[in-house]
Amino acid sequence: MTVRLVLDASVALSWCFEDEADAYSRAALEQATSTTFLVPSIWSLEVINVLLVGERRGRITSAASSQFLELLAALSIEIEPEPILRYETPLLEMARRHHLSAYDASYLRLALKHDSALVTKDSALTQAAQSEGITIWMPDTPMPIRK
Repeated sequence: MTVRLVLDASVALSWCFEDEADAYSRAALEQATSTTFLVPSIWSLEVINVLLVGERRGRITSAASSQFLELLAALSIEIEPEPILRYETPLLEMARRHHLSAYDASYLRLALKHDSALVTKDSALTQAAQSEGITIWMPDTPMPIRK
């Protein structure tokens, strides 16, 4: 069994863009050897969109984008298989309650559903998670192993 953590796209994307990398994101990548990352169904589109925008703005090459996608493919990442519309009402209520986008609220819903900690650097998402009783993953903090 491995630790299961909900991975915010902003943390994963900081592995790709050197100017966004920091000790937290590097520690999260190191955690990947013993972790299964859970992500909402929107996650793949978020990642690809940021890569495309980065290419268009000259922040990254198409070859570097492809290499980054290979890195992600090598990690244990489980994409939430259930249709998001199934959770539309609770997701909408959560987004309203915390003044979040539906995208960010989907990370909260996933963390609550799986009783998992959230890996994020987003301050608004962190605040919302804490008010929902969701643990924010921190490096060097032992996490319980879940099935």
